[in-house]
Amino acid sequence: MSKIIRIGTRDSELALWQAKTVQSIIEQLGHKTVIVPVKSTGDLVLNKPIYELGITGVFTKTLDIAMLNDDIDIAVHSFKDVPTLLPAGIVQAAVIKRGNVRDTLVFKDNEEFLSQKDAVIATGSLRRRAQWLNRYPTHTVEDIRGNVNLRLQKLEDNDNWNAAIFAAAGLGRIDKRPEDAINLNWMIPAPAQGAIMVTALEEDEEIRAICAEINHEETEICTTIERKFLNLLEGGCSAPIGALAFIKDEEINFTGVLLSPDGSKKIEVTRNEKLGEHHNLAQFCAEYVIERGGKRLMDEIKLSDKKINIYSTKRLTEDQRLLFHNDVVADSSDFAKINLNRIHPSILKKEIENVIITSKNGVESLTTNYSAAELQFKNIYCVGRRTKRMIEKRIGPVKFAANYAQDLAEHLVEFMEGTEVTYFCSNLHLDTIPTILGENNITVKEVEAYETKYDGKAIADSVEGVMFYSPSTVESYIQKNKAKGVAFCIGTTTADEAKKYFEDVRIAKVPTVESVVELVNEFYI
Repeated sequence: MSKIIRIGTRDSELALWQAKTVQSIIEQLGHKTVIVPVKSTGDLVLNKPIYELGITGVFTKTLDIAMLNDDIDIAVHSFKDVPTLLPAGIVQAAVIKRGNVRDTLVFKDNEEFLSQKDAVIATGSLRRRAQWLNRYPTHTVEDIRGNVNLRLQKLEDNDNWNAAIFAAAGLGRIDKRPEDAINLNWMIPAPAQGAIMVTALEEDEEIRAICAEINHEETEICTTIERKFLNLLEGGCSAPIGALAFIKDEEINFTGVLLSPDGSKKIEVTRNEKLGEHHNLAQFCAEYVIERGGKRLMDEIKLSDKKINIYSTKRLTEDQRLLFHNDVVADSSDFAKINLNRIHPSILKKEIENVIITSKNGVESLTTNYSAAELQFKNIYCVGRRTKRMIEKRIGPVKFAANYAQDLAEHLVEFMEGTEVTYFCSNLHLDTIPTILGENNITVKEVEAYETKYDGKAIADSVEGVMFYSPSTVESYIQKNKAKGVAFCIGTTTADEAKKYFEDVRIAKVPTVESVVELVNEFYI
């Protein structure tokens, strides 16, 4: 590669050490690099615990912006700080071989306080706080923020603190680990702790190919399992969740834990699977925790005693929840349930020239019924970027994708080859595409690939706004609730339906859940 690879990093000593490690590995492959330090929100705001800052990716957001602005080519992160949901257009490109995964206790005088009733421990991590209080319920845990050097200094200067908890890898990498520090082998680390992760732009194939050469497969396998466990519990990187996977004798050993913030409740799971047969390991363990009270515990953590003021008619991930403004207390559930239909083989007995798919549910139905080889489509047209990505991953190339159904229909009228199209749709869908195409002498063969069922629920009076993602979610909501407050809509077709009932209807800039969240945040600024 002729150009110089720009490596983005936070400007702390530890972050620069990690960036230089990646730099060294890449340069050994014969590439030229330069390090570009960027200061993050997490480094600038030191007067609040991380879990109170109210934004996701507190240590990664600034680097994400720098990458999307083409100021850097890759970004180097402590993997445990990276949200499980990356921004659109940015992908995980490599994981470097993992260091020490454990948490470490650094104490001021001696460790006698561990047997005492009263002691004060410092940590900015909700996970460490919860696990410490679970083991030592009479101790006091106080917040500490800043880079490794600053936290070590704060511990030294504070006469009331007995000890502070650090990541062992962080101390070791910058040679700051005291000789008498103790590894807390009983404390389950954060998912991906001790690992360094590299991100790149999804569209930059040349950079991604270089990053693939430095990827450490064993670390990638283990951290993927840990982060999937975190994601399935809908926990952000600051939730009281621990997870650790390691490979020994061709077997993956996994331990996961979920606690209440005060440590009084704890749900733990351990499981081993043979390497190669481990693909459902994270899901099994997450479901184990959920079934034993994990869902109720997560709901308690999320909502606390606050009143809900925003309701989403689509279940949100924890990473999406963390995008909300501090004044927003959001709850969510799926107001539209999907059942995949069986698609009769006669429909696919020969190659279909033109196909329309307007949602990921349509893709799921097709690929559940048939293999990619059996889906012989000459031209595939779709609505939505995520639907497009899913189609190209599972079925084949998309000839044209539009953001909205009307835009797609108008494109087909002007450019489509032939006079017939097969539309894999829901039993509940707008007539936009069939109407526009029919008016222009294009025959639309509708195939019900999936069934949409209304599954709304009555929501609290405190709700000031509702997030909608399709006309069917609006209809489902109206069946159980009166129209009140603001309707935050993912697109124009959803907004048109909402306008039948709501006086204040707002439309997201782009048709994504994250953009609807942004719309909500603007309302509360």
